[in-house]
Amino acid sequence: MLKKVFSLSLMAASALSLMAQAPAGGKKISNELIGIFFEDISSSADGGLCAEMVQNGSFEYSPIEKDGWGAGSFWRFIRPGHSLGYIEPRQQNPIHPNNPNYMHVVVERVKEYYDYKGWKGAGLQNDGFEGFLVKKGAKYDFSFFVRNTDNKEKEFRIVLAVPAPWGQDPKAIGETTIKVSGNDWKKYTATIEATEDCKNAILQILSLTTGEFDIDMVSLYPQETFKGHGLRTDLAQALADLNPKFMRFPGGCVVHGGGDGFWNTYHWKNTVGPKEQRKPNKNTWGYHQSMSIGYFEYFQFCEDLEMQPVPILPCGVSCQGTNGGWNMWPTQAQDVCPMSDMEKWTQDALDLIEWANGDVNTKWGKVRADAGHPKPFNLKYLGIGNEEKITPEFEERFKYMYDKITAKYPDIVIVGTAGPGSHKGNPDYDEGWKFAEKLGLPILDEHYYEPRDYFLTSRQYDSYPRDRKTKVYLGEYAAKDKKLIDALAEGLYLLHVERNGDVVVMTSYAPLFARKNATNWNPDLIYFDNEKPYLTCSYYVQQMFGQSSGDYYYGDCVTFNRKNDNLLGQSVVYDSKSKKLFVKICNAGSQTAQANIDLSKFKISKFEAEKTVISGEPNDENNYEKQPIIPVKEKIAIKSKMVEKIEPYSISMWTIQL
Repeated sequence: MLKKVFSLSLMAASALSLMAQAPAGGKKISNELIGIFFEDISSSADGGLCAEMVQNGSFEYSPIEKDGWGAGSFWRFIRPGHSLGYIEPRQQNPIHPNNPNYMHVVVERVKEYYDYKGWKGAGLQNDGFEGFLVKKGAKYDFSFFVRNTDNKEKEFRIVLAVPAPWGQDPKAIGETTIKVSGNDWKKYTATIEATEDCKNAILQILSLTTGEFDIDMVSLYPQETFKGHGLRTDLAQALADLNPKFMRFPGGCVVHGGGDGFWNTYHWKNTVGPKEQRKPNKNTWGYHQSMSIGYFEYFQFCEDLEMQPVPILPCGVSCQGTNGGWNMWPTQAQDVCPMSDMEKWTQDALDLIEWANGDVNTKWGKVRADAGHPKPFNLKYLGIGNEEKITPEFEERFKYMYDKITAKYPDIVIVGTAGPGSHKGNPDYDEGWKFAEKLGLPILDEHYYEPRDYFLTSRQYDSYPRDRKTKVYLGEYAAKDKKLIDALAEGLYLLHVERNGDVVVMTSYAPLFARKNATNWNPDLIYFDNEKPYLTCSYYVQQMFGQSSGDYYYGDCVTFNRKNDNLLGQSVVYDSKSKKLFVKICNAGSQTAQANIDLSKFKISKFEAEKTVISGEPNDENNYEKQPIIPVKEKIAIKSKMVEKIEPYSISMWTIQL
């Protein structure tokens, strides 16, 4: 079975036919080495990758979340002029039980604002995520659910406006009107076109009629989203430019409740229906998750970028950080569910596979089709667990799920976990590998965050047994700073990973995103605000490796004038699909190095290449004020044998079309 499973990434055809496609001397490696890991940390989803502009549009914020004080968070009642009224959150007869909160609004008097500029009405205002970024000429799709509790028809004025100092008039820069009738919940939609730019606009929903109404699920999306699928265009494009082969989601600690325990576990079934029926959740990192990006959007994004989806599911064992466990290392607390409950956890996994791969005649395949995707997503990988402490209780529950899933779906590649801190000597790592080999687990997920010196000097995978059936997914890693020298250290390590691409089959830097003023973790690959992403030095190194994926490694084409120098690294990778050859050389030291490059074994028909160089001073850093590190590309002539000077603190890549 394992031989069949690994045809996905390592054995696309017989060895004979593969070697016919590539020059002699190459080692077959995974062509899915570079991927991405999306976790909703540092406001990566709401206020980030999700293009939704309204914050707390469903009024589901909770007092236990750090976002605010509850259902009214980021909303306020406004009454221009001498209008009168009030608001209160309610839960009686909501749109759906998964979204119990809504806002009840009473407008007692509507008066034109000092009879000036026609500013009239009373209602609600939302400030979005540090304001709404509005662009002149752009169109925005507005929607909300409303019911008239007094059965009185009403007219609403929906306004995008420039905020004004206290006592002054806001300036409308886009508006529309909507008439609402009936006393049952009904969704209303409209389009607003902006008449000018504004970085911090506000949204106002003003009733022009006195009376009472309930409001819920307020939404404003720009019409321009990534491939029309509701994701913020610039952030999604930044990920597309990495050329990732897979995406792991939704976490991380988000998967199994983090330090909060089982009650806060991420359940995929709550995230795939209509948005008004999705069940929000307190985020592991302390804030609110609306689930506007759910499993449907994750899978759709993977399809848009031609990535393999790698969903991670809980396995009846909580994060070892539960109950303050992070402060009790190495003992650490861990909640486990009764074995009698494991059938439910397992059925959720089986249902996910049916949702992703089943046809429209299956129960869960129909749910996917009803959401707008009748064709299967063709799921191949499924992760079980994330960084759990490798206890007997964990092993029992993991094995229960593993056996049931592989019995029904033998072609699904299961990804396990090596616990936190994946280095020899860590008891979870050692026990995790013993357990993985005992099960015959296809892939084991290792995680580690280390100072740059580790990545500069360690070559962890050189010592891994070559006959192991279980392969490695390096699912979370990063040097603990965001300077150029840290990115080069990661680049050296990835060259080492490529050399061991027969053992390591997947890698993903973590964390991926962080909002500028809401960061839970540093460093991150991409920082952003409402206006744009800020790409780190590490981002460009990841991009270089993502754009040079291949399925053969050649270790004898580059030699250096300095022997046994851990600050120098090289890799030559060939992609048999595109017929491209990639030569990568990294110099993380302070002295110029000489590289002797011999490509005579390759049949180069046109002796030219695109050369890409990332270089600078070791402490250079891309931040909000400046971006000194960007790749420099040029077309150059090449020879079969070359002697190249490799500048200090640089990583270079030659891309050659064979």
